[in-house]
Amino acid sequence: MHNAPPTPARAGARQWTGLAVLALPTLLASIDISVLNLAAPHVSADLGADGTQMLWIIDIYAFMIAGFLVTMGTLGDRIGRRRLLLVGGTAFGIASVLAAYSTSPEMLIAARALLGLAGATLMPSTLALISNMFVNPGERGMAIALWATVFSVGIALGPIVGGALLQSFWWGSVFLMAVPVMILLLALAPFLLPEFKDPGAGRIDLFSVLLSLAALLPFVYGLKEFARNGFSAVPLVAVLLGLAVGVAFVYRQRSLSSPLLDLSLFRSLPFSVLLCAMLLTMFVAGGTYLFVTQYMQLVVGQSPLGAGLWLLPGALLLIVTSMTAPVMAAFVRPAYVVAAGLLVSGAGHAVLAFVDGSSSVTVAVVGFTLILGGGGPLIALGTDLVLSSAPDERAGSASALAETSTELGTALGIAVLGSIGAFVYRSAVLVPEDLPAPAADSARDSLAATAVAAEELPSSVASPLLETAQAAFTSAVTAIGGINAALSVVLALLILATLRHLPAMGAQEEAASEAAPAATEQG
Repeated sequence: MHNAPPTPARAGARQWTGLAVLALPTLLASIDISVLNLAAPHVSADLGADGTQMLWIIDIYAFMIAGFLVTMGTLGDRIGRRRLLLVGGTAFGIASVLAAYSTSPEMLIAARALLGLAGATLMPSTLALISNMFVNPGERGMAIALWATVFSVGIALGPIVGGALLQSFWWGSVFLMAVPVMILLLALAPFLLPEFKDPGAGRIDLFSVLLSLAALLPFVYGLKEFARNGFSAVPLVAVLLGLAVGVAFVYRQRSLSSPLLDLSLFRSLPFSVLLCAMLLTMFVAGGTYLFVTQYMQLVVGQSPLGAGLWLLPGALLLIVTSMTAPVMAAFVRPAYVVAAGLLVSGAGHAVLAFVDGSSSVTVAVVGFTLILGGGGPLIALGTDLVLSSAPDERAGSASALAETSTELGTALGIAVLGSIGAFVYRSAVLVPEDLPAPAADSARDSLAATAVAAEELPSSVASPLLETAQAAFTSAVTAIGGINAALSVVLALLILATLRHLPAMGAQEEAASEAAPAATEQG
């Protein structure tokens, strides 16, 4: 007679308290994403950053995270997850101080790149430690859902905390708030978090790391230059170079015994579709957040705190849908829950396509609320579904890829949609012929630069200049809304077509519980 498989041990107070500690870097990362968008106009005005520099300041952070997540996941397997978390927390605090006191756009871009490198050590360590600490499948699913909800809470707090800081202090304060959070993490982690290493972890292929960055950064640079200066040879070469290096990266991964990116995971259709869904969802969210926060301040005329308060309903709805999605998925197939959310998000983008540049915030707030609320189910269920669709022995690689897809999606959304929006703005803005050259250059660059330049012009010139720039930026917002509405609908249909066979999560747990008694009856 065969013995029944042992029931996985349930987590105790130390594990759940440790989860709260692991929530700190997650909370900080999500606050960091939303708060910098609110600070963008202030950074642009104080440092004299042009539109392209602002895009780099905002998205170099996410690109560095995406580029180094898998690398840092492998490094954590070798030196220990907790140790890597502590090293990353220290580096993140130092980089935050450097960012806060940057004196030029180039210095801030460099500091944000260092922040991204440090952030890449935090996220895979966090998720891997959760998987190690919670071995009971039901508790692990709940822990991951809570971890995802904390991310949503950060998005909710970001506009409020950031708006309050920007109302009272200079823009650098949004970076300094990371310092006490990291100090708390460094103080508690050694006592509450266990250490985990993988004795069979493969070596880090540094050449693959270089290839991944050499593929990503030239590609994005080319897109930005196309948006800024139109079609020319240099950005075309950059895009083609990025694509060519990307092919070389994939080829190298297939030839390595311990690849940086485990391509065999993509043989699973559910795994591939879920990663694509997570990437595209964060793609549209990253680009939308960038434009809505600037629209609320520079077109509608809200203060940073006022803009943050108006965006709060969407963030709160995101928390609600993130928390209720796992409950719904216990009874309804997760594909239907996720697809329904994506359709709601698509409706929000469609609403956003009708903003008219007036002082009313109603259309923008309703659209943004639906966008964030609709993304909640995928945020809450996506990571758990990705991990469950991968073999147990490859859970570490799967979790790193899940994190990479969300961070890369955010960065690509800011870069690609930001470039498209910049192109629409520059195509629509009407610059008076008699405008002084510096002000004309600012008007052609971005709305934020126009607002700064207008402060030094007579009101008879500044008012019509701002009106045409605001109208052009509104055109960019409506264009982004239309593009994202179509993407959301296509993504919902893709989820339904490929993942509707996955049973409700409650049915999965019931099947697993029935497997143990069945094993005792064999023999």
